[in-house]
Amino acid sequence: MTFTRYAIYYAPPADAEWCRFGASWLGWDLETGRTRPHPEGTGLDVAAITEVPRKYGLHATLKPPMRLAEGQSQAALEAACAALAKAQKPVTLDGLHLARLGRFLALRPSGGETALNALAAACVTELDPFRAPPAKAELDRRRGAGLSPEQDKNLILWGYPYVLEQFRFHITLTGKLPKPDLPAVEAALEKRLIPLLPAPLVIRDIVLAGEALDGGFHLIHRYALSG
Repeated sequence: MTFTRYAIYYAPPADAEWCRFGASWLGWDLETGRTRPHPEGTGLDVAAITEVPRKYGLHATLKPPMRLAEGQSQAALEAACAALAKAQKPVTLDGLHLARLGRFLALRPSGGETALNALAAACVTELDPFRAPPAKAELDRRRGAGLSPEQDKNLILWGYPYVLEQFRFHITLTGKLPKPDLPAVEAALEKRLIPLLPAPLVIRDIVLAGEALDGGFHLIHRYALSG
């Protein structure tokens, strides 16, 4: 399969019940690279609610999507991911909770995030030689959203504003929603998803995912954190 961009994710185990629900909620299964029917009985237009995040699958981004730099290859990136994972320890979180991030909903960590942030920072910095610089159009688009000086510095150095000190681990569940719609979607997720979440949550691996020509992200490989 041909991939146009690559990203490093946390993705829950495919056999976990909350992962199965999340893939159905979004309508895309990252593990199999296939569409999934949305859950029934929510009373919501789940397809519209999840249209924007669907193609990425159920995940938290550790290193944002990137095109490969000239002279780099997928095989070399895979080897680098394996080496990085061997040097990193599993990360234990107290759990996850549903949160509003602006006008979209996501799962956020409960408890301390120091080890989690360190893992994400390692993914961003150690794998950066594989990242092609962003095009001017992408830089302009990012800056059009209004960036702080630190975020703009991150954009220049790492190709994305919200990394390192600006990083916030989150598993996106919706696109931007009208404010009046948020409570109903929150209620549906609190009822159907939150009871399935593990506590504590142990992050045991990282995932290399690729954006295929169909526009969806596909899981390429899992790398166990064994440091």
